[in-house]
Amino acid sequence: MPRSTLRRPLITLNNPKSPISEAYRTLRTNIQFSSIDHDIRCIMVTSASPGEGKSTTTANLAVTYAQSDKQVLVIDSDLRKPTMHHTFSVSNRMGISNILTGQSSSKDVIIETGIPNLFLLPSGPIPPNPSEMLASKRMKDLIAELLHHFDYIIIDTPPALAVTDAQIVSTLCDGVLLVIDSESVKSGPALKAKSNLDHVQARILGVVLNNMDRDQKEYYYYYYGDKKD
Repeated sequence: MPRSTLRRPLITLNNPKSPISEAYRTLRTNIQFSSIDHDIRCIMVTSASPGEGKSTTTANLAVTYAQSDKQVLVIDSDLRKPTMHHTFSVSNRMGISNILTGQSSSKDVIIETGIPNLFLLPSGPIPPNPSEMLASKRMKDLIAELLHHFDYIIIDTPPALAVTDAQIVSTLCDGVLLVIDSESVKSGPALKAKSNLDHVQARILGVVLNNMDRDQKEYYYYYYGDKKD
């Protein structure tokens, strides 16, 4: 689709030379070099609370991977309040919930975003039992299948403090990014979200600090830090 049809403009697509876009590329590079012995191909993005920018981070990070000539799939596993279909202005009539209930196959519901190398698996209809669906063997098998067809998979989940979905999905991924809004979230909730992920032995790749005010200018600033043992 033409860029102008995107309902939520992606800065990495519309202004790739901006400092913010460069920060996303730096984030991508740091992730790529964070592990020597194990490729990080399936990345989950979550936050402590709603409205911290996790979905924006997911989409822009995916664009930077696609711009490096890699085949990238974004999965909207927020089966409660999905947003990725709005970001890419596509239908959410069918998606991952259809696959997990055996109604459709992945090839039937994965959508071309119109951005070269970037594909989307929407959430699909909101189910009555999101946590159970994400914890199913079918979900685990689906991720394994999709990794045969894409270089990178980036998964958007609900906030880690709201429900257990992020903890469940994190066990299927190579690493997790925790997005924190520096203006609205205190250290307590942020540490609690990290603790929830640590509890299931998720590999936390780093923290993305959003809405940092530097030099009296308001823009997003991203900090990457590898987990310390």
